[in-house]
Amino acid sequence: MEIGYSDSRLNRDKRKILVIEDEIINRMILENILRETYDVVFAETGAQGLEILNEQFRTLSLVLLDLNLPDMYGVDILRQIKADAVTAVLPFIVMTADQEAEVQCLNLGATDFIAKPYPKPEVVLARILRTIELFEGRDLLRWTERDQLTGLYNPEFFFRYAAQFDDRHPDIPTDALLLDVNRFHILNERYGKAFGDEALRHIADKLRKTLNDAGGIVGRRGADAFLAYCPHRSDYADLLRQINDGIEKDYHARVRMGVYPNADRGIDMERRFARAKQAADKVKSSFSGAVGVYDAALYDKESFNEQLLEDFAAAIREEQFTVYFQPKFDIRSEKPRLCSAEALVRWNHPRLGIVSPGIFIPLFEENGLIREMDSYIWEKTARQIRSWREQFGWTIPVSVNVSRIDLSDPLLPKLLEKVVDKAGIPQAAFLLEITESAYTDDAEQIVGMAKALRESGFRIEMDDFGTGYSSLNMITTLPIDTLKLDMQFVRTAFRDKKDMRLIEAVVSLAHSLGLATVAEGVETEEQLQALKALGCDIVQGYYFSKPLPPEEFEAFVRLHKDTEV
Repeated sequence: MEIGYSDSRLNRDKRKILVIEDEIINRMILENILRETYDVVFAETGAQGLEILNEQFRTLSLVLLDLNLPDMYGVDILRQIKADAVTAVLPFIVMTADQEAEVQCLNLGATDFIAKPYPKPEVVLARILRTIELFEGRDLLRWTERDQLTGLYNPEFFFRYAAQFDDRHPDIPTDALLLDVNRFHILNERYGKAFGDEALRHIADKLRKTLNDAGGIVGRRGADAFLAYCPHRSDYADLLRQINDGIEKDYHARVRMGVYPNADRGIDMERRFARAKQAADKVKSSFSGAVGVYDAALYDKESFNEQLLEDFAAAIREEQFTVYFQPKFDIRSEKPRLCSAEALVRWNHPRLGIVSPGIFIPLFEENGLIREMDSYIWEKTARQIRSWREQFGWTIPVSVNVSRIDLSDPLLPKLLEKVVDKAGIPQAAFLLEITESAYTDDAEQIVGMAKALRESGFRIEMDDFGTGYSSLNMITTLPIDTLKLDMQFVRTAFRDKKDMRLIEAVVSLAHSLGLATVAEGVETEEQLQALKALGCDIVQGYYFSKPLPPEEFEAFVRLHKDTEV
């Protein structure tokens, strides 16, 4: 192998060209033409050329390729290089006396053609310069429009090219697809980022080969999400199976897919893929990987949610949200005694009627409105506690929900202090419920915030304990005052009698840590007596009362005032 110009000081600022040419006289001619302008690397055979390409492709600006080599035909080299997504971007100029090979080479991806014997040096240099400048302009665009890990379009250019597809093919029905990897963060944590990157490239290659060949456009959004826009088809289950078969064994991952078929071109491109994401979220809990399809039911849900989001500001302004209160009873003494309550929000929509909090609270969490909602509830609740103290001469502690979004605010302790100070109530009367699942999202950050809240005088309750995230280590390390057993957890325990031992163990562990226990969802005398026997401290549920609006709760308090703690 011959390599030109070894003085790196002379060549470090020059563009590098690889010349694959077996004839020594041709190499000498090209060296004389190119040496003043370019850093030239020579290969005498196809094998040598491929070796240099694989080692130095990132630094090469151009390849000059002779078609007649002693070990292989240049067309085969060209075909091999263009089949690799990484090296395919390199420009090739083919050199040969065979004029009939020109069309074949151009069809295989050659950028230009130089006939032998070589034309004047200035013609050769002009063709080379033009090819390199075109390549560099294209490469700059590629770096701008492409995701560098997978080579797929980034979202901005993906949506642009998808819109151009609509313009060029107005009569072709199209589908919007979104794919993401189930629990991809765990893949990275267990096996490392490089392993996760390999899995993403594998998925990208599969999508590119399958959908690009069918006239589709593929992009990457975020860490583990892929977008595809393609002519309508019905074999997505097969496509997803192929992808999962390819990565499950080697990368221990599964992919799910959301499809918005026959996408409505009357809505913008981003909304089409939002619908595909809704469909993907519908099968989020699928272990095996599944295809979710956007349909009429999802459309109705989307329309309903949009209506709720649009009406949120008016609902706050017009006080359509009402805080209900469910009583809690201390069952440690012979007779249950009213000891506190839980604040629960209800939305009395002027057109839609009563809207379930199970619908609007997750929606507001997803769209960032939950902070304003929670602040509204906190202030209403704090004023109500103050009002009842003035009426009954007794401060009724009330627990309020603190969402995981609230917990990300470093100013939360100050904000809550301001709420209770404004209402003139003590921090101990304002109990803070943090859901168990919030701790699993970012345990370190949540623990730090819980400590800060307790230092400010607030008491912390872990809500929804037993919903599936629990671990003994969690409740032994978290800074909480009360452990609240989830309603479904309690009901399941009573349905399957053997699970009563689990409640007994949790209550015993909580007491050993100095924590009080609250059981939700108590509906019968049998449940009440069993929980009391197991050592549970406080209960709430329909056995005593459903959640009540303020005026009905006041009547309830008057009725049970003699049982107050």
